Amino acid sequence: FTASYQERLSRLEGDKESLILQVGLLTDQVEAQGVKISGLLSSLEEYQHKLKYTEEMLQQELLNRTSLESQKLNLMGEVSYLKLKLADMEQNHVHGTERQHKAEVLLKELRFLKDRVEVLEDQKSQYEKKLKATKGVDPDAGQFQRGGLRATAGPRLTRTPEDMNTPFGQWSKEQVCGWLEDYGLAQYVNLTRQWVDNGQTLLSASPQDYEKEMGIKHPLHRKKLQLALKALSTKVVEKSSELDHIWVTRWLDDIGLPQYKDQFHEARVDGRMIQYLTVNDLLTLKVTSQLHHLSIKCAIHVLHANKFNPHCLRRRPAEESPSPSEVVQWSNHRVMEWLRAVDLAEYAPNLRGSGVHGGLVILEPRFSAETLALLLNIPPQKTLLRRHLASAFSSLVGAQATQEKREYANATGHVPLTTTAKVRPKKLGFTQFSHLRKKKPDDTADYICPIDSGVVPANGVFYRPYSGMRHLSPLLDRQSERQEKAGVLSGC
Repeated sequence: FTASYQERLSRLEGDKESLILQVGLLTDQVEAQGVKISGLLSSLEEYQHKLKYTEEMLQQELLNRTSLESQKLNLMGEVSYLKLKLADMEQNHVHGTERQHKAEVLLKELRFLKDRVEVLEDQKSQYEKKLKATKGVDPDAGQFQRGGLRATAGPRLTRTPEDMNTPFGQWSKEQVCGWLEDYGLAQYVNLTRQWVDNGQTLLSASPQDYEKEMGIKHPLHRKKLQLALKALSTKVVEKSSELDHIWVTRWLDDIGLPQYKDQFHEARVDGRMIQYLTVNDLLTLKVTSQLHHLSIKCAIHVLHANKFNPHCLRRRPAEESPSPSEVVQWSNHRVMEWLRAVDLAEYAPNLRGSGVHGGLVILEPRFSAETLALLLNIPPQKTLLRRHLASAFSSLVGAQATQEKREYANATGHVPLTTTAKVRPKKLGFTQFSHLRKKKPDDTADYICPIDSGVVPANGVFYRPYSGMRHLSPLLDRQSERQEKAGVLSGC
């Protein structure tokens, strides 16, 4: 029995030594693993520092890239403007010989008139001497009136209707041709010279005569000529007439539609034509997007509200908390700057060519934060980002516009504004042909933005900013009809 205990004791001792060895081995392994874990923690901390530094560098690079893209956009606009200027200069160079000949004729006339003025000045001096001898008085030079002749008298070199004292109907053939050149229609001068006798020939002609006798095939060139002749015959001076077709191409840059610059430049669309543009005119200019129609409509509205001030659109940030009356004058580039200010810089370049500007954002009731999110290509699953955009958008347009946009969105029969909807030309039925002859030539029913602008308060914002937005929204058409039946004054 004692031997059995001894044997078991010795066996337990052996197990004990084995366990001690295993514990020592495991302790060594744990210590080794602890050292490895410490090394990994150090590496992890180092990599975290590197990651943070890399993210900061990436953010800085993103900001630099955004700045470079803005500079590139400005440079592209300047290059496009210079190209158009170069094209105009080349076109004017083609007619340089005729201009030089006319300049020589005018110079001869000027010299003749100058000699005539000198003769008259001598006669005036003689009469003054006789008058002094008769009355015995040295009249006050400050009160002396020269009469109708001046040393600078002579034919005016710039043929603007406002400065011409002679009625257009009495202009000579050369004056009419020179005016056409100055007005951007130089390509029709040769046929015009063969056809017209004087300015009255153009005033008495019809659009069919312009096409047949002058070779004007482009419908907007005929419209441009008609509007100019109407202004000359009525002697109505419009502020929009001071804006030429080169300015219009820069205006397209400002409202975010540079892709149409070639069509507008080819059609020679100027400031006067802008306020008389119709839906069919825009379709002729290859503008088929419903959103782009609305963009141009609201941009024309802003021009009307600012009396066609060429510098009314704001391109650079100037205010910290802009009011809706200031936002309505924002250009497309200014809206992109606002996106960068609200931490959406990476999406700002998506607004190029979108037609989004302050006028569209404020004046179009269907333009909402959802519309802007679609144009910016913000994925629907990024709900937090879209919620942030909606909050910033509401703060931008103000409480009144936000409420009105919400009312339009909740109204029965509301048709949401999409980025893919197209505008198609109206098809006339048989019952409508009888009304065509009765329609007045100056009927404003089809104008993109009717000239009657309604009532504007001192801050430049309409009491009903969305009334009169016709032809592009069935809901707004019905709204305008209800207002007109109720006797409410509505405008563009």
